Amino acid sequence: MGIIKEFKEFAVKGNVVDMAVGIIIGVAFGKIVSSFVADVLMPPIGLLIGGVDFSNLVVTLKAAEEGVEAVTLRYGLFLQAVFDFIIVAFAVFMAVKALNNLRKKEAETPAAPPSPSAQEQLLMEIRDLLKNQT
Repeated sequence: MGIIKEFKEFAVKGNVVDMAVGIIIGVAFGKIVSSFVADVLMPPIGLLIGGVDFSNLVVTLKAAEEGVEAVTLRYGLFLQAVFDFIIVAFAVFMAVKALNNLRKKEAETPAAPPSPSAQEQLLMEIRDLLKNQT
């Protein structure tokens, strides 16, 4: 029973929910980046280097035969995946950098001294009255 209880405590913690939301947003962001690279970024790059379509860049290892497809290395798709990774990694780097800057600013700002409680205020007033009497 101990493991089930521990798992339940782990699963309902806020960190797990935050992580799940982050993963879902990350997957959606990855799809956007993949589309950006394949549909927006790579066509102009291909045009600049001579009208190359990166998705069609392959090296044929074995030609197609009757009923058997060709064996190819699709290095153009690999290059697109590398560009995807670089863009996602840079975006994550910038997000982490922004969060670290916010945390640093929060750590640098001095915390305001706590306001005295009602009892402490009463004691200070009594102290001040006693000072003024003498």
